[in-house]
Amino acid sequence: MSRELHLAGFLIASHVTHSHAAWRHPASETDYLGPDYYTRVAKTLERGKFDFLFFADLLATPVRYGNDIRVPLSSGTQASATIDPSLVAAVLAGVTDKIGLAITKSTTYFHPYELARIFATLDHLSRGRAGWNVVTSLNQAEAQNFGIDNHLGHDERYARAQEFLEVAYKLWGSWERDALVQNKESGLFADPDKVHTVDHDGEFFKTRGPLTVPHSPQSRPVIFQAGSSSTGKDFAARWADAIFEIDPTKEGRRAYYDDVKSRASNFGRNPDDIKIFPSFVPFVGETESIAREKQAFHNELADPISGLITLSVHTDHDFSQYDLDAPIEEVTVPGSQGLFDVAHRLSDKDSLTLRDIGKLYAQGVLLPQFVGTASQIADQIEEGFNGGEADGYILSAAQAPGTFDDFVDLVVPELQRRGLFRTDYTGTTLRDHLGLADASLEVRSAPVRA
Repeated sequence: MSRELHLAGFLIASHVTHSHAAWRHPASETDYLGPDYYTRVAKTLERGKFDFLFFADLLATPVRYGNDIRVPLSSGTQASATIDPSLVAAVLAGVTDKIGLAITKSTTYFHPYELARIFATLDHLSRGRAGWNVVTSLNQAEAQNFGIDNHLGHDERYARAQEFLEVAYKLWGSWERDALVQNKESGLFADPDKVHTVDHDGEFFKTRGPLTVPHSPQSRPVIFQAGSSSTGKDFAARWADAIFEIDPTKEGRRAYYDDVKSRASNFGRNPDDIKIFPSFVPFVGETESIAREKQAFHNELADPISGLITLSVHTDHDFSQYDLDAPIEEVTVPGSQGLFDVAHRLSDKDSLTLRDIGKLYAQGVLLPQFVGTASQIADQIEEGFNGGEADGYILSAAQAPGTFDDFVDLVVPELQRRGLFRTDYTGTTLRDHLGLADASLEVRSAPVRA
């Protein structure tokens, strides 16, 4: 059977996406605090037969740049204001029918019981369309918001995440699929022999169970991950059904794809059971000239300081200490040379300054930009899909919902014409859309007794 391309849309429950300029675009909707904006995006993507809508999340206003929240708040940089995506997804579950709803939640600042309950609930409300992007969180500011003086180290965060998933799986399996009876005549609500405690007592977590939410349509949410370190890629290869990946180069995307698929095999998994989604920002026009005008207009709106604020968060390094117009060769930051090299490849300038780096970062966190007509963008997607870099792609908007409207109206029909993408949904759950087998959960521990 031939492979089928998968497509998804990326949002933050916020005023920006990867593009820090998105909120300033005249065509962008700015009411991210209400439901209408998210509803319109979700319905547009569902009209385009997308697999899912993916919500990233950030838990702190950035302060790494100059140790000051005034600048990110003034510039509206990424994470300066966000709302809870799990509640947005619950709203969208009621106004959509098919599109999957994947949201980000951290294993570092929540408890497995809480998140297991949230995702089982979302899976019920959406009738089997829930996904969880598992993250271990990013920085000191997030730790301090949750009353922790120092952000946990990398290895400890991933050890905690491993146990977190183990506990969540136990909790999702604590109700057998047919445990809920609700027989009004006999008066039997649930079969107590089919509801089980989990009695977990581990290094990081302790919980008795069972979950209060009965077995959900997918048994568990589709698990997403975005690991980039060796530990992170091993975690993804063990647990993930789908992986969100950022790399601006074809070579990097292909290397990541091969690496993670190989790691999955080492964990005894079928590599085809993990779907890998690189991301890009599309600029599509009726002509190439129109598309390039859209790109140029967007890119000019990007504020270099806003980009450097996010770069400071991502690298845990304060870039406010440098001259903005200093050549990057004079900026020595451990671990950042590779990032600067990538920026060079994305720019048409011979020499870059820190200001240039900030502007490139604000344009989309170094995501590649696919620019052209529907046919030209479909060419790039087809090349990557058939060239060993992707099972699907996540679209990040330069302005929303317009970027998604253009893609659905212009590019999706071209992909369908080429036989790459579905013309309609053939299933009802997110696992169905992704071509994944039913999720299995082990029956855990002893049954509940009165």
